[in-house]
Amino acid sequence: MALENNLRQNMKHCDEFSQFINLFQERLKKLPDKRKRKNKQYEMRDAGLSAFGVFFTQSPSFLAYQRTMEQKKGRSNAQTLFGVHKIPSDNQIRDLLDEVPPSYINPVFEESLDLIEKSGKLDKFRAFEQNLLIAMDGVEYFNSNTIHCQHCSSRKLKNGKTNYFHSCVTPVIVSHQSSLVIPLPPEFVVPQDGHEKQDCENAAAKRWIRTYGQRYSRLLITLLGDDLYCHQPICEELLQQNLNFILTCRPESHKTLYEHLEGIDLPTVITRRWNGKFEETSTYRYLNQVPLRDGNDALLVNWFEIAVTRSDGKVLYKNAFATNHFITDDNVAALALAGRTRWKVENENNNTLKTKGYNLEHNFGHGKKHLSSLLPSLNILAFLFHTLLELFDDKYQLLRRHLPSRKTFFDDLRALTRYIDFDSWEHLLSFMLYGLGLHFTHNSS
Repeated sequence: MALENNLRQNMKHCDEFSQFINLFQERLKKLPDKRKRKNKQYEMRDAGLSAFGVFFTQSPSFLAYQRTMEQKKGRSNAQTLFGVHKIPSDNQIRDLLDEVPPSYINPVFEESLDLIEKSGKLDKFRAFEQNLLIAMDGVEYFNSNTIHCQHCSSRKLKNGKTNYFHSCVTPVIVSHQSSLVIPLPPEFVVPQDGHEKQDCENAAAKRWIRTYGQRYSRLLITLLGDDLYCHQPICEELLQQNLNFILTCRPESHKTLYEHLEGIDLPTVITRRWNGKFEETSTYRYLNQVPLRDGNDALLVNWFEIAVTRSDGKVLYKNAFATNHFITDDNVAALALAGRTRWKVENENNNTLKTKGYNLEHNFGHGKKHLSSLLPSLNILAFLFHTLLELFDDKYQLLRRHLPSRKTFFDDLRALTRYIDFDSWEHLLSFMLYGLGLHFTHNSS
């Protein structure tokens, strides 16, 4: 009891996590509700917060434990940590949220980014010419030969059966200087009204650029993407929205561009560095103002290539990019570094969401309307909130430094919230620090 009282006395009045949750709760008040007025045992916000709690704690059984805790103790961590008034059943949550398009929670991503910008912490992510790098990639997160809804994409298999799947484009702010990524609103690949053709990643990327381009362009943005995006319609859309780009540009899909490079003595820059084991030689070649495609209306882009080799001639890395940034001997290496940062959307974002506890590919509920896109949005939002804690919460940072992995932290979180009811997130972190024998001061980080 003395320990509990001590911890409660040392908690701040309003911790960072509470501010993030309050931000989210304000958005949830605006969720559409399909129910008639007489049948409202549970609030829509409770359904949204309950689902979010599952993803935030990375515990599919979180709500089951909290219902039991509430019955025995009169309160639960769903209430004290996330602000849930009354926990709906899993089926009730799915039924209530199926009517909610993910666009209703997308503003939380933007408000979170505003918070990071105002704090000055966004500056650490700036890269080439003080640009923020937004890496964009597609990810498939649901797959079934039987379960499907009106928003599913489909493909015919060789055995004649139809395979149904869901996918989305996941833009994130990346930097070669940080292991953190900042998730931005995802764009889902879904059938579009008035379009006969099936939706695709390329079309979803263009929708995202049209929706968010002008909003983010004030931040000075360079978009990174693979060869799928390196085509004139997307490049023109980016330029129209005042966005820069560095996009992978492969010879097999850009024959006209590479024909223009033939027979030219390309400007070349060579640098060498010792990586601790052996010398690496980086060779950069480039050419400005080359056509991206055939035809008189072809967009002129600037092309560069990087090849990294070992002293014995072995090629360690080779890739080429198209950009709207003007290339010189002085900046080609920095451009290449920015272009290569694109891999973080696959490794630090998509791979993390799939394999590091978020279980993005797990079917938490498919629904008939929007559930199959809303739940992944909440999952990605939970990942964003974890990033916010990495950036803002000193106690969270201290804990993460003293625990062996992210997995260990969430294993502990699941166990503790199953057995102990905490007053707040601050109380929970203080309890964990005390258990590790760590003394927290505001300059601990």
